[in-house]
Amino acid sequence: VLGLLVWALIADTTYHLHAAYGWVMFVSIFFWILTVLFFVTYLLQLQLKFYMIPWSLVLMIFNAAATVLYITAFVTCAAAVQPTSWRQWDYNRRAAASFFACLTMITYGVSTFFSFRAWKGLGSNAATSQVTDHA
Repeated sequence: VLGLLVWALIADTTYHLHAAYGWVMFVSIFFWILTVLFFVTYLLQLQLKFYMIPWSLVLMIFNAAATVLYITAFVTCAAAVQPTSWRQWDYNRRAAASFFACLTMITYGVSTFFSFRAWKGLGSNAATSQVTDHA
């Protein structure tokens, strides 16, 4: 949802006049589509049919790449916002897109952390933990 907000807000401005927003559009649309594809994969449990793929590693790499590229998109978007723009609605939308790009970057960063923990097998919950010490 956050990535959708980023590219929808940028797409509603005159982004084609500024080359920096092309990069923001690419990153936001690309990772939004991939995120939706991963969501559908997990929703339909297709990862169980492709058991030979290390899904926890794939998700960790995906989230890490999304975090790094969203850092660049956020910095680019925030740096390109010009408060002296003659079109006030473009300024507001671009500033909001910068804010949501930052939130999306943080969200992907947190997902990277949890994906790393899942990949390493750190932490468990009550459903997966087993008692191995019997008296």
